[in-house]
Amino acid sequence: MKHPALHRQSGMTLVVALVMLVLITLLAMTTFNLGKSSIQVVNNMQNRDEGIAASRSVLDEAMSSTRFFDTPTDALNQPCLNSNHRCFDLNGDGVIDIVTALSTPKCVKVRTIKSNELDITGSAEDRGCSLGTPGDFGIAGGQAQSGNSMCADTTWEMTATSQDQQAQSEVVVVQGVAMRVPTDNVETTCK
Repeated sequence: MKHPALHRQSGMTLVVALVMLVLITLLAMTTFNLGKSSIQVVNNMQNRDEGIAASRSVLDEAMSSTRFFDTPTDALNQPCLNSNHRCFDLNGDGVIDIVTALSTPKCVKVRTIKSNELDITGSAEDRGCSLGTPGDFGIAGGQAQSGNSMCADTTWEMTATSQDQQAQSEVVVVQGVAMRVPTDNVETTCK
């Protein structure tokens, strides 16, 4: 003898099983997409950090020599691609990963140093800036104390832009640097 109640419910188990299968599939896809998004965020942060490191490296290289104010359009030694460009191969596969361009450094401030502001006894850099003969430097009203020295303090703004060649991302780092230059160079370097 057949039970009529069991005969009517035989299709309901299939429907519940299909609904559960769809829910488990949606849960799995959501978990996969969340994991993929996290990996993309981490990858973007790594690309950003690599770009910042490349920009800082180029800025440090430029600031470590006087080329950036002597020849601002050619501030980097042995550039790649064009002048003021540096290429980085981060993983050693022979393919350029990041190209960093150093824009022409800009002199934003100049202040001529007065002779009486120099410490010629303690600083070799200040001795090179002093005017007059050492015999009249300490004398009140002497030529060495009455005017400008032979040096000026300058403030420069340098900008390095790094572009990741694979991710097509870009990072811009701006750095200020103070540099003492001879006053003879001020007219040519700080325009």
